[in-house]
Amino acid sequence: MADVLQGTRQLNGTCVSSVDMELFLHYSLIPSLFIILVLSFLQRREHCKQRDDTSHLLGNRFGIIIPLDFVGTFSNRWSYGIAFGATANKVMFLFSEGYQPLHIPQWAQAFVLLIGGTEVGLSHFPFFACLSSEFRLVSSILGFSYSLIWFAVTILYIIQCPHGQLLVTVIMKAVHGPRRMLGETKKSWFQTRVYEWDPCFQFPSRMIGTTVLAFICLYLFIVIEFCMFMYVRDELDVFEGELENYIASMNQTGTLTPVILQVKELMNVSKGVWLVTILPASLTCVSYLFHILACYRKHMKRLWAGNKHFLPLKFHHPSSSKSVVAIARYSGWQIAYILWGYLIIHVVQSLCGLMIMYSLVLPVVHNQGLEMLQGLGIGTLTISIVLGLMILQVWIATSFFLQPKMSMADKQKPLALNNRKAFHNFNYFLFFYNVLLGLGACLSRLLISCILGTWLIARIDRTIMQNGYEGADMGFSAWIGMLYVDHYHTNPVLVSFCNILITGHRERRLQQAIKYWCLNQSAGPRVSARSRTRWLLLQTLVNNPKLVMLRKSRPGHSSREFTQILLMGSES
Repeated sequence: MADVLQGTRQLNGTCVSSVDMELFLHYSLIPSLFIILVLSFLQRREHCKQRDDTSHLLGNRFGIIIPLDFVGTFSNRWSYGIAFGATANKVMFLFSEGYQPLHIPQWAQAFVLLIGGTEVGLSHFPFFACLSSEFRLVSSILGFSYSLIWFAVTILYIIQCPHGQLLVTVIMKAVHGPRRMLGETKKSWFQTRVYEWDPCFQFPSRMIGTTVLAFICLYLFIVIEFCMFMYVRDELDVFEGELENYIASMNQTGTLTPVILQVKELMNVSKGVWLVTILPASLTCVSYLFHILACYRKHMKRLWAGNKHFLPLKFHHPSSSKSVVAIARYSGWQIAYILWGYLIIHVVQSLCGLMIMYSLVLPVVHNQGLEMLQGLGIGTLTISIVLGLMILQVWIATSFFLQPKMSMADKQKPLALNNRKAFHNFNYFLFFYNVLLGLGACLSRLLISCILGTWLIARIDRTIMQNGYEGADMGFSAWIGMLYVDHYHTNPVLVSFCNILITGHRERRLQQAIKYWCLNQSAGPRVSARSRTRWLLLQTLVNNPKLVMLRKSRPGHSSREFTQILLMGSES
């Protein structure tokens, strides 16, 4: 443990290594461009038109390759997540503006960050391109070789500088994993009480990759913050020693001695509270990442069902151009929101911890427990009386100023006034009291808004703006735009309908080219329409096991028995 603490104190030290990671990043562009050219040469262009220039000499070679389909990729998702994880180190340096390949004036730093981000993206482009390429053998060899180079250089750097730059580099899966079989399984306690799995819903690779990268970046951010805390704590210990020497030199009779003792107490309490609140702040952000995935599934299902009531009214018909830009912004903004949200939540929780320490714990330590209990009792009694008077107003209004129910089945009385003269006197005398009560209500509104706003700052799926001002929340706007793009491009009904149209078009073209009467006269095996229908029905039920419970059953047979009969008939 001492070695670990000693390593955290070497933040401002220099490490001599034979590997310069920034220089290696620059040189890694050479094999990256080579891999991109090879994959582009193998990729054929679908629409190649002859033109007058020399581009026709290339034929249909050198097609455009994509690193990742951010909309419609549902296979090999965890491999893409690991590939995103390999970029976590450079993402953290870009987040802290620590990687700047050029040195230009301050006003042009945005262009420097754009160039640095482009270079980092180009150096990691082969990780994703080799996974999404259709040429499995070539892409596997190139991707594994490129990943192995990065892995070897990273291991060499970590061995030589174990307390230096934090790197996370992982060798990706070069081959596609087998798809798991879908089937009904017994739900566990976690599935029934916390989160219910849906085997028919698949998160896109963008969501999986973003979540994995957010986890790794959050871990790196917490480690860096902890190292900075250890460094600041050591500096405060040195400063505290100087204060003790000053008190000793003044024989504890100086005029500043009480102030110095309070400062020492504040530093000790702050260090303890900051260290303790690391765990709840990190758990809060980790739970947010899982909750965002659950909200994505819930929101997508609602959009697929045509339900938009959970969205603000102005987001029912978002701009198409803004939605396209939103899906490009979402992944980066989600990671930034989680990191900044963790820091803000940590600060707020630390302030709450200081309030608890100074209001409840320290008075007991200083033998002022009775005074603390007296003040706490008075405050609790005051708040209880205020709340009791508010509840009493509601009870009086319900009992004396509303007409009785028109039916015993009604849940509440109708909104019809009764005893109007007494009601007007009731309002007049409570007017002056409610003016004073409104001041406390206003302050409580401000306090609750601040607490909820800072607590939910990392939630990009929920706006913290007031009703009517949701458009000012750029993160929430990016979330809504991303949902609409996925809704329009991955809607299962729309995709199935388009698939039926494409299949029907191909069948019509096949009917025009082939004479089916020749096929009917052939000696090959013939398949009846009933068997073909049963086979398609069986395939649908195997891929969607929940549909078995929703099927109509034959008279005298349950749905499961009829499914077993169908299976036996298909096997025969």
